[in-house]
Amino acid sequence: MNKLMIVLIMLCTVFLCCCSKKNDATTTTGTTTSGDTSYNTLYIPPVLTGTTFNLNLSKTSKQFFTSGTATNTYGYNGEQFWGPTLILNKGDHVSFNVTNNLADTTTVHWHGFHIPAKMDGGPHQKIAPGETWSPNFTVMNNASMYWYHPHLHEATYKQLTMGAGGLIIIKDAAEAALKLPRTYGTDDIPLVLTSRRFNTDHSFDTTVNDYGDYSLVNGTLYPQVSLPKQYVRLRMLNAEIERAYNLGFADNRTFYVIGNDGGLLDAPVPVTRLVLGVGERVELLVNLGNDAVGTTVALKAYNANQAFGFPGGESAQSGALGSLLNAHDFKVLNIKVAAATASAVTTLPTSLVTNTTLAASEATTNISTAITAGQGGSEFAFDDNNYNYVTINHTITLNAVVKWTFVNSNIFGHSIHIHDVQFKIVSRSSGAIAAYEKGWKDSFYLQRGETVSVVAKFEDFADSVNPYMYHCHFPNHEDAGLMGQFLVTP
Repeated sequence: MNKLMIVLIMLCTVFLCCCSKKNDATTTTGTTTSGDTSYNTLYIPPVLTGTTFNLNLSKTSKQFFTSGTATNTYGYNGEQFWGPTLILNKGDHVSFNVTNNLADTTTVHWHGFHIPAKMDGGPHQKIAPGETWSPNFTVMNNASMYWYHPHLHEATYKQLTMGAGGLIIIKDAAEAALKLPRTYGTDDIPLVLTSRRFNTDHSFDTTVNDYGDYSLVNGTLYPQVSLPKQYVRLRMLNAEIERAYNLGFADNRTFYVIGNDGGLLDAPVPVTRLVLGVGERVELLVNLGNDAVGTTVALKAYNANQAFGFPGGESAQSGALGSLLNAHDFKVLNIKVAAATASAVTTLPTSLVTNTTLAASEATTNISTAITAGQGGSEFAFDDNNYNYVTINHTITLNAVVKWTFVNSNIFGHSIHIHDVQFKIVSRSSGAIAAYEKGWKDSFYLQRGETVSVVAKFEDFADSVNPYMYHCHFPNHEDAGLMGQFLVTP
């Protein structure tokens, strides 16, 4: 989406009035009331385990509102929105049967996975209506949370908006040896952060809007979850269209980052605020041990008063660049403290795993990519080139260690994702790299006016025909061409 008008919107002092729609936005099931606020029980996606997984993407519907019609949605395996969480083990060879029951072509990308390009599920691995795609590969990634989602060029925005997507949790021996919360749905909670805009008939507005008006967690409006009085593990994914989140708790308590996109950190990192860009994941430990049973703790997005160019910081409350949530602090999740479990984790580990990451000095190849255009009616581009299926933007030799620098001298922030690899962020022109993002990453937030360099080794898989993608993970930017592709060749 062209961001030229942001300058006018954010510099002007025109008072923008918005009408609150909150009173209509409660679901028909699982609703509880605390004070003057109605909450809905947080939906926890079911899990699938094993080494063979069948995923069926279909049209479905979900009743988001207390009255009126249900919202047409997409879901995998009969889920009303989103899909089941897949539990995989590092080292297993897994196979999938992905069936497309939509009337439109789709793909399924295994976001963050180190796998052969022809199994990656990018724009080239199309699944036509009625067809089944059956990739298989060995799980090589470290224990962490990843996700699967559509990646069809010019259709990613719509299919994600409708609800197509799901989480993947990889387990390994190093993570299993640690005393961490890991009872899924009890003290180990997946949180998919996003938002949606609704039409008057309660259908999703799938015209290209940058932001939704209603915050959703796991597809739940005004979510509340009961968590035990102990350390709990929150696995978060920013699955937004554009909005970044500046996350923290209402009482400003310290919480601990134990992992990001590609695995656990060396040790827990204490924070009170954490910025999560689109496509990024993070694992947190939160201590509820000092909270009384029955009390509540609020997880919030502190998105007011952000620097110019922060996605969701625009002042407009309506229109393509606007949202009722824009430039506001808002509650993401209400946590109600419950009794501790029998196997409660009550201490914070002092160390986690030992990561051997890469340094800039190890690079054998350098690539520089600039974000251009996006003004005067043009769409954002990489190096003045919008994506097409046949252009190979870069060719990387197998086993090369690449320092890849992204330059954003433009008018808006972006979220950058590189397929195939987990990388190390080695520099940010805006200042020091946050301690919580010093582990393995596959996505990062690139601020307006910032230059970021990452280092990755492109190993194991070479293919002179099938490319991998690199792109802005804002689906609307990606669909409009802010994407390139590269080959890893023998």
